[in-house]
Amino acid sequence: MKKTVISGLIMLFGWAHFAQAQEAPSTDSDYSKWQIRLRGIVVSPDEGASIETIGGDADISTTFVPELDFTYFFTENWAAELILATTKHDVEAVGTTAGDIDLGEVWLLPPTLTGQYHFTGGDLVPYLGAGVNLTLFYGVDEGPVADDVDYDTALGFALQGGFDFMLNDTWFLNVDIKKLFLNTDATVNATSALGATVTADVDINPWIFGFGVGVKL
Repeated sequence: MKKTVISGLIMLFGWAHFAQAQEAPSTDSDYSKWQIRLRGIVVSPDEGASIETIGGDADISTTFVPELDFTYFFTENWAAELILATTKHDVEAVGTTAGDIDLGEVWLLPPTLTGQYHFTGGDLVPYLGAGVNLTLFYGVDEGPVADDVDYDTALGFALQGGFDFMLNDTWFLNVDIKKLFLNTDATVNATSALGATVTADVDINPWIFGFGVGVKL
């Protein structure tokens, strides 16, 4: 699945580069350099884990939250977008030798910066993007079994596609899809319940589906 997604998006980026090469140079500098969007996003982890000692896998809940992003246009087509949101997820270790283990909840703060190419020329403005993500884990509630759960700060990569639909010269609607490739090392101190501290290599790799409204400044 991951290889298919990557291959498809690489092809789309190639198409974007070809389209840019074919278009005539624009002398029109009258475009909005800033835009702001407010979106509702569904964050759906495509999770998996390698858990030492007790085996098993990870199960991480899907969540829905508001998200704010800021985009700066270097030219009419090329831009950079900073995405800000925080999400709360339930975490469970499933299929271990000790059964399913409730690992409580954790908050993720994943600021993401992408570079984008926007296809201009009409009210419908598609775009493609790629960038980096830094995820901070905080507000950990270790649940009823573990004494403590610790997640390492993670650096990941992001791919993005979407479109803006202009309602007028200032306001627009937005649909956006992102794929984050995100991995963290988790340490579960379960000395009281299991007599051991267990480490896990956890792939979170969420899909992020967003819909919202934006304004050009």
